[in-house]
Amino acid sequence: VQLQASGGGLVQAGGSLRLSCTASGPTISGYHMAWFRQAPGKDREFVATITQSGGRRDFADSVKGRFTISRDNTKNTVWLQMNSLKPEDTAVYYCAARGGGLIVLYKSGYHNWGQGTQVTVSS
Repeated sequence: VQLQASGGGLVQAGGSLRLSCTASGPTISGYHMAWFRQAPGKDREFVATITQSGGRRDFADSVKGRFTISRDNTKNTVWLQMNSLKPEDTAVYYCAARGGGLIVLYKSGYHNWGQGTQVTVSS
């Protein structure tokens, strides 16, 4: 499955952005989907994940209560709604897919990646 992330941009602290990840190729219904992010000079870190049916969602502690993840398998799309943004949320955000199995929160567990979209939060 090929992934395309979009929706990034420049926003002031406290603002909101909604990222989209659209898949081409096979339907994403067979994949757990996730968002990761990578700030300059830092490792790529887990942000959020959602299971194939959407029945379970997990979030990094740093974004709990501020970010939500959702999906529509009929549209082959996953979204990351980001509210109350902080300057430390500045990063390139990547969507990723994992072909079933256990849900995992580490990047090596995901086999398909999008190209990333830049999110910059100004103070």
